[in-house]
Amino acid sequence: MAKYRIAWLPGDGIGIEVLNAAKIVLDKVGLDAEYAPGEIGWDYWCKEGDAFPQRTVDLLKKVDAALFGAITSKPAGAAEKELAPTLQAKGLTYRSPIVRMRQMFDLCICLRPCKAYPANPLNYKEDIDLVVFRENTEDLYAGVEFTPVPQELSEILTRLAKPFAPFSKVALDQYAISCKINTRLGSERIVRAAFDFARKFNRKKVTVIHKANVVRATDGLFLEVAREVAKQYPDIQMDDANIDAMTMWLLKNPFNYDVLVAPNLYGDIVSDLCAQMVGGLGFGCSGNIGQKLAVFEPTHGSAPKYAGMNKVNPIATILAAKMMLDWLGETQKGQSLEQAVALVIKEGKVRTYDMGGSSTTTDMAQAIAAKL
Repeated sequence: MAKYRIAWLPGDGIGIEVLNAAKIVLDKVGLDAEYAPGEIGWDYWCKEGDAFPQRTVDLLKKVDAALFGAITSKPAGAAEKELAPTLQAKGLTYRSPIVRMRQMFDLCICLRPCKAYPANPLNYKEDIDLVVFRENTEDLYAGVEFTPVPQELSEILTRLAKPFAPFSKVALDQYAISCKINTRLGSERIVRAAFDFARKFNRKKVTVIHKANVVRATDGLFLEVAREVAKQYPDIQMDDANIDAMTMWLLKNPFNYDVLVAPNLYGDIVSDLCAQMVGGLGFGCSGNIGQKLAVFEPTHGSAPKYAGMNKVNPIATILAAKMMLDWLGETQKGQSLEQAVALVIKEGKVRTYDMGGSSTTTDMAQAIAAKL
C-alpha cells in the first residue's frame, strides 16, 4: 500500500500535459504515492452543469494532498456562446471550481514563492527571492454578488450611502454589486502564517499590502489586525504599503522586500507581478493550504490554444510538486527536485518556447528527472 494518496486533478487545456510532466519527475524522485484521478473544470460544467462534481469533492476528503493542473476560470469563445444559454436556462452559472474548493475546504492560505533561478533568460533581476501570502477565502472573491441588484438591497444602500453616491439615482438593472468581505479571523490567520514562515526560514521582514486609506473598513481591519499580530514577532520587521505603490516599488527594487502578505485580490495581483519578475507564469507555483488538506498548482491558466501540442513550460507545475513534497514532510525529496530544476535552468540546454528554445514539455520533464 502506498504511503500517500494524492488527488490527481488535470483540469482543462494544458492541465493534463503539465501534470504528466510532473509525474515523470515525481516517479524519478521516488515518491511512494497512489495517484487518484479526479474530474474538475470547464469540460465538466459543459457536460454536467458542475465544474466541481460531488465525486471530486468526496475524493478530496480522502487524500493526503492534491496536485492540480489548470482550469478555464473565465469561459470565453464559441463553446460558451453555444452551451451557456442552455445551462443558464436550467439555473446553472459557471463559477471557478478552484475558488469553490478553497472555500469548501477552508484552504485559507495561498502560498506563492517567487524565486529567480540563475541563468534563467527571463529573470527580471538575478537573486530575487520573494514569498507571497495571499488570503484565499474572503475579500472580493467571497462570491457575494448581485446583478441586477435586488430592490431591498438597493433601498438599504441608498439609505446608508452618502447623498452623492452615484448608484442612488441609477435603475436597478444598470449597476452591479460585489461585496468585499474581510474578517478578523481570516486576516489574523494569513498574517500569522506569513510571520510564522518568516521566523521559521529566517526571513527578515513582512510587508503588509492594503489600500486602507481608501477602503477604510475592510482594508483598515486587515491592517489593524496585522499590526496586532506583528507585536508578537519582535524579531521580524513589519512595514506596510498601498497596493498601487507596492507594484511600483517592487519593480524599482525587489530586494527591499522579503515576505509579502495581502488580502485575496491584492495577493492575486502582486503574486502575478512577482512571478513575472522570475520568469513568468511558466515558473509560478502555488499552494492552497488548510489544516487538513493542501492543493498545489501552477498559477497559469489552461492555455487552450496550446493544448495537445506538448509545448508549454512544465516548471511551474514541477515546482508545485516540490511544494507538495514539503507539505507531506518529504523535504529531502523536495530539495532534490528543486536542485534538479535549478541545474537544468542553469545549463540552458533544454528550454521551452517561452525561454527562447524549442524543447517540449516532455523534454523539460525528462531533463529535470535526469538530474535526480
